[in-house]
Amino acid sequence: MAKGYDYIVVGGGSSGSLVAGRLANAGATVLVLEAGGSDKNPLIRMPAGFVKLLTAEKYMWFYQSTVQQRLSGRQPVVPTGRVVGGGSSVNAMVYIRGQAEDYGHWVEATGDESWGWEGLLPRFRAMESNNRFNDDLHGIDGPLKISDPIHITEASRKYVQAAQAIGLPFNPDFNGSRQAGTGYFQLSVDKGRRCSAATAFLHPAMKTGNIDLLTGCLVHRVTLENGRAAGVDYVRDGRHVSARADAEVVMCAGAVATPKILMLSGIGPQFHLKEMGIETKVDLDGVGQNLQDHTEVPTLAFFDGPYGYFGQDRGWNQIRNGLQYLLFKSGPVASNGVEACSFFDPDDLSNEAKIQQFCVPSVYLEPGTTDLEPTWGLTLNSCVLRPGSKGSVRLASANPEDQPLVDTNYFEDPEDLRLSIEGVRVARRILDSEPLKSIIKQEVFPGPDVQSDAQIAIHAKRFVKTVYHPVGTARMGADEDPMAVTTPQLRVKGVDGLRVGDASVMPNIISGNTNSTTLVIADRAVDFMLEARG
Repeated sequence: MAKGYDYIVVGGGSSGSLVAGRLANAGATVLVLEAGGSDKNPLIRMPAGFVKLLTAEKYMWFYQSTVQQRLSGRQPVVPTGRVVGGGSSVNAMVYIRGQAEDYGHWVEATGDESWGWEGLLPRFRAMESNNRFNDDLHGIDGPLKISDPIHITEASRKYVQAAQAIGLPFNPDFNGSRQAGTGYFQLSVDKGRRCSAATAFLHPAMKTGNIDLLTGCLVHRVTLENGRAAGVDYVRDGRHVSARADAEVVMCAGAVATPKILMLSGIGPQFHLKEMGIETKVDLDGVGQNLQDHTEVPTLAFFDGPYGYFGQDRGWNQIRNGLQYLLFKSGPVASNGVEACSFFDPDDLSNEAKIQQFCVPSVYLEPGTTDLEPTWGLTLNSCVLRPGSKGSVRLASANPEDQPLVDTNYFEDPEDLRLSIEGVRVARRILDSEPLKSIIKQEVFPGPDVQSDAQIAIHAKRFVKTVYHPVGTARMGADEDPMAVTTPQLRVKGVDGLRVGDASVMPNIISGNTNSTTLVIADRAVDFMLEARG
């Protein structure tokens, strides 16, 4: 007979780590099923170490998009975390909450004021332990350690000064009263070491003895009995296993895997499940729809000298930087590799932001897009904050081992392409401003001959890529909303004892990196579960 738990958490990533940790601290027994492996690799702890992991199948899922006709047949890859801590163990540790208006859209979608900015701000504050701010917007007592960058390269500083030269004000806090401006990120880093969701929430709660954390577990389906989620079926080491949940099953597998598992369980659009030969248990048209992701388009230039991070992970530089980090937790290894950023509206710099521009002090392009040789350089990635384009996740077959079909649908909305083009133009203005201009040797992409909107559009379609923020595929909404998958209390419609606690429930993507908001969603999910339990 399957071992029983109060709760089963499907996915040990950012949201799963928080959900499991809080439930265990409340006295509940919890089974966490993570498809990936342990987060014990020392590179995960080092802020710069994630760059070595982003291409490793051991730590990442690589979901290849369906053929994108708007991108001349390209099939962009959407990577997601495949390790305890999920994306928070392999991301760039950027701490961003978005704009207050983002959450107003959530209130409109759900009819629930508690999903607004004023309702969620106390949760952000309570979760945060900030090493610089302690005010109405920031807290200092939470488990998630937030700090200023320990190491900032000269190229990043020149970028921030050049951005000010074109009219962007210096912003000391992108999570303050206004997001727009230029400056430096705060990071989920504690004294030079990554503070992932697993570090902040999961591992401390393991001491309660209430959590069984199993890695290498591919969940096949949620088992339903009389309209209720009774447990899950999964495979580990080639063995099929069933586990039971006395209270609830919580989906925390992310915006690609969560809808996949729901559909494999018979929860999803009836017509699609029928195509796959899966019996429909609950007909929910919205499962797998509303996929949103941040995309970015690069502007790349070479430096005329040794600025930035090229070559810092090789030879004597690697030895020196490694020793500096091990001895003092400082130097390039303590950097997240993207210390500076600008938020702006390319049509009017005085407005609230529509673009987030990442300053990457190296030559950074997707593998396979060019044969360009790495050298000293700077990549300015302009990301559309509120994309209108929406994709989908569908099953390729009824076999849980098969990857789902991910249709990213980038640039479906022409406004996304227009903003991307304008982001390139603003990047060029910054590159052409001092003190950055003096150290730029040449613009490489799009290149000085690429000037018209049509020419830049070709560049955008060639190089557009994910910012690793897929959301929205099991979105929450009002009861009467036919495309809502979850209620404002994050319950899957039509099923008792089944909740979603990850980024899948976002009705609209937020304006910036999504990890901190995903944690707040997970935090609310726990409150809803504990309230239901009484």
